[in-house]
Amino acid sequence: MHDSKDLKNAGLKATLPRLKILELFERSEQRHLSAEDIYKVMIGNGEDVGLATVYRVLTQFEQAGLLVRHHFESGKAVFELNEGSHHDHIVCIKCGRVEEFYDDEIEKRQKNAAEKYGFTMQDHSLTIYGVCKDQPCNE
Repeated sequence: MHDSKDLKNAGLKATLPRLKILELFERSEQRHLSAEDIYKVMIGNGEDVGLATVYRVLTQFEQAGLLVRHHFESGKAVFELNEGSHHDHIVCIKCGRVEEFYDDEIEKRQKNAAEKYGFTMQDHSLTIYGVCKDQPCNE
């Protein structure tokens, strides 16, 4: 669990909006949240916060390494807690559902491909796009 100590360690004061947004990521069943998702939940909970504040806090959290930003095909940025472990994503192009996965064989093949072309892999991102098998797909 992340808390005010994590904010202080990241060089950020533990303001109420920061604590509320961090708590929202901790408690959300959905791991990938957009600024708009967070804003709607906070307004729905009666929080007095502006969308610009949400964007600012998310950017600060990303810069501090607390969150990771992704740009999936929807073009809308989504964020997830940075838990330090690598994983890849599968995204439904109809409903936007995101699943995470880790495959050791894929990881090895990517490293081998980089080496084959004279690169030392530092980082990578793999996103697979498809249509989920939920029938009908939740659009």
